[in-house]
Amino acid sequence: MSMSRREFLQVLAAAAAAGLALDSREVLAGKLPANFYDMPPAGNVSFLHFTDCHAQLKPIWFREPSVNLGIGSMAGNVPHLVGEHFLKHYGIQRGTPEAYAFTYLDFETAARTYGRVGGFAHLKTLVDRVRGQRPGALLLDGGDTWQGSATSLWTNAQDMVDACIQLGVNVMTPHWEATFGADRVMEVVQNDFAKNGVDFVAQNVITQDFGDQVFQPYVMKDINGVQVAVIGQAFPYTPIANPRYMIPDWSYGIRDDSMQKWVDEARAKGAKVVVVLSHNGMDVDLKMASRVNGIDAIFGGHTHDGVFQPVPVKTPNGGTCLVTNAGSNGKFLGVMDFNVKNGRIVGWKYRLMPVFSNFLPADARMEALINKIRAPYEAKLGEVLAVNEETLYRRGNFNGTWDEVICAALMEVRGADAAFSPGVRWGTSILPGEPITYERMMDQMALTYPATTLNEFTGAQIKEIMEDVCDNIFNPDPYYQQGGDMVRTGGIQYSVRPNETIGKRLSDFHIGGKPMDPNKKYKVAGWASVNEGVTGTPIWDVVAQYLRDKKVIRNVKLYTPKIIGMAGNPGIAS
Repeated sequence: MSMSRREFLQVLAAAAAAGLALDSREVLAGKLPANFYDMPPAGNVSFLHFTDCHAQLKPIWFREPSVNLGIGSMAGNVPHLVGEHFLKHYGIQRGTPEAYAFTYLDFETAARTYGRVGGFAHLKTLVDRVRGQRPGALLLDGGDTWQGSATSLWTNAQDMVDACIQLGVNVMTPHWEATFGADRVMEVVQNDFAKNGVDFVAQNVITQDFGDQVFQPYVMKDINGVQVAVIGQAFPYTPIANPRYMIPDWSYGIRDDSMQKWVDEARAKGAKVVVVLSHNGMDVDLKMASRVNGIDAIFGGHTHDGVFQPVPVKTPNGGTCLVTNAGSNGKFLGVMDFNVKNGRIVGWKYRLMPVFSNFLPADARMEALINKIRAPYEAKLGEVLAVNEETLYRRGNFNGTWDEVICAALMEVRGADAAFSPGVRWGTSILPGEPITYERMMDQMALTYPATTLNEFTGAQIKEIMEDVCDNIFNPDPYYQQGGDMVRTGGIQYSVRPNETIGKRLSDFHIGGKPMDPNKKYKVAGWASVNEGVTGTPIWDVVAQYLRDKKVIRNVKLYTPKIIGMAGNPGIAS
């Protein structure tokens, strides 16, 4: 049942009496240094980069992870640093705007101090301000742009297509875009983008039959008399991590050999600067940079890592490739300046600029477009499902508090012993005392294959499923990682040894507090199956029913498995 206005006001009053902030505007905003957004150009060739905005047109909250483990050669290295370890590595002071933007530390206090992040109207203001000092600068969109919000789902991604055109995107590469189907992707590329000069590049997407390029592999541009090339690298595991039936004729992959071929071709055509717009994930990009010659920089995405400064990687021939990753949810804009003289890069400067919506005025035209997009849906988006007394978030290698709510809903509504929820890295956060609206719920589950399922699995099958997912995250070879987080679990407890091999990482399973029997069958609820023909109640109907019944979300117990062998790893909170 839905909550009446009277009931909602009563709960809201109780939250206020408990001292919970109801809106960041009620707290004095923090201050940024007067020159915080000043970045004079440091060269004659510039690239602006955002990625993984996940269709968030309005400013949001987003809590960074407190667990982002690196294993093997990745242990202790960027991007697997969290909290104090991140601040120490980059020399950032706690309590600063940068500490809020890049870490989970003091999240609630910092959020109420500095306000929401992102928002396309505010991002547009920053893009125009930075671009105004850099004639010819290219704006690169790293993908995961069309998916992640209710309005994107309901408009078949048209809201994000229109917003990106108005933002001034020049070049894009994809991932979740494919979940709208091959026909829809090609419709946008051949019509909206072609008419507005947006290049859609992906060197590693070819046809299943003859291996022809589906999209142009790269694009050449002239920036202030310097020829540059931007090569696209789509998420290589799209047909595995997402439904293959949506893109049945396309083949993906990492394809280092073809990447080298296109780099060499671009150089032969006169490119003095070659960059890759990638959706590989940071660890994959770091490895790829060490295997391919001639790439000057990789503008990366997919793993949502806010990388404060590029990581320099030695290439096989002794050159250097700068590897970046620009976070998620529209909360950062990467700015890279190259100083090119006599056909050579002689210097560079980079900054990953947080987008604080309190300190960047909204661009009027973009704001008008967003309001127009949202107008038909405002009533539905604003429906209050429950009041929240927790910090709800998703990001982290294991369960987040939002995941706990989703799994609890699956188990209660579907009558299950346990629940699985995908370890995706998208999904906004909510502060204590805020209402859980339909919009904020949809931020966690707005995808095109939302069916919930109820299956019977033996204990042995549960372990096998989870071991397979765990290997996608903790395989010591980045090329075998798929970039998400561990499958979220409800009702299942276990221990994990990330440094072990597949089949040996997980142990000590319990379901409902009792040791898991490998031969016993358990009812397991889930959603977002990548298999064709799966039907079931959409996940948003299940979670909405749960929230309406509960009215208030409180005492969410965050479950983290027992992590073994990771003592001292800077990818886990101290």
